Amino acid sequence: MFRPSRVVPGAVLIAMLAGCGTVDQGKTAPPAGNPSSSSSAGGAYINVVKLTGIAWFDRMNQGVKKFATTAKVTATQTGPSTNSPEQQVSLIQGLIAQKPAALAIVPSDPSSVIPVIKQARAAGIKVVTHEAPALTDVDADIEAFDNAKYGQKIMTDMAACMKSTGEYVQFVGTLTAATHMAWTEAAYELQQQKFPGMKRVSAPVESNNNGDQAYRKAKELLQAHPKIAGFQGASSEDIPGIARAVKEAGLQNDTCVFGTGVPSQTKSFVADGSIDAIYLWDPELAGEAMLSAAKLIVEGKQLADGTDLGVKGYEKLTVSPQNPKVFLGDAMLVLTRAEIGNYDF
Repeated sequence: MFRPSRVVPGAVLIAMLAGCGTVDQGKTAPPAGNPSSSSSAGGAYINVVKLTGIAWFDRMNQGVKKFATTAKVTATQTGPSTNSPEQQVSLIQGLIAQKPAALAIVPSDPSSVIPVIKQARAAGIKVVTHEAPALTDVDADIEAFDNAKYGQKIMTDMAACMKSTGEYVQFVGTLTAATHMAWTEAAYELQQQKFPGMKRVSAPVESNNNGDQAYRKAKELLQAHPKIAGFQGASSEDIPGIARAVKEAGLQNDTCVFGTGVPSQTKSFVADGSIDAIYLWDPELAGEAMLSAAKLIVEGKQLADGTDLGVKGYEKLTVSPQNPKVFLGDAMLVLTRAEIGNYDF
């Protein structure tokens, strides 16, 4: 099995990686807007994720709960139960009427939430996003790291595993997922520049943040392109599905599988070689960081180079040179068989 060098963040943290129908409140506490139960910052804090019911956002909800306890405010997480930008937008519209102090949003499709973000801010609600580095009509966007560097790291390690030659394919949750596409495009550009012996066999493949879809599409690709030597996954649901197909075909020792993942979902596949390495930031800490940034903004403070959110990996924010509303942490993790057992989420 290939073992890439570990990226050492400023502090160990991290997303993965990776994900709506009807609104699912079963996995999270219902959003509340009762100012009497919150701090002097005023109002509730609500985190709206892409979809509920997957390991990534279950983990993020732990950070929301920790923020509520530490900051002594009302803070909850909600989201659609299927990966639908339309349902997420509808949910946010309903939350605006509750007049929370702040909304943190992990958009399924960043462009689709622009109108409701404008509505929220016009109503005096502070808005902080995550995985949406192109948005400008927000109070801030918090990213775990530089997205291009993340994609380049995955490609560099996959190329080493593939000995810089052979066919590969890239998966994304959706083509509208801004960070998934940023990682994928940066990786593809690096491959073309540095690893010309490698060949991408198709445009990025959408899994719709669904492991079963990733499994089915990986099986189809292995049948259509039996010489595929590498898979890269952007959604945290991608590489577990891909690994099932690789293992089923008995190709663990012949196929390099790299991408965003959650340790609990990928540990067994890493152990048997169906996945070579996972890349991520801890969703718990990302959720806590988003809401900590929102609280500072609610209190009238400004984020800047060097701002410390009091969360591991986000102790010294850097302003993105591409967008002054984007603030980067240093929270990347790379886990192979040697390290993955140290993480319990």
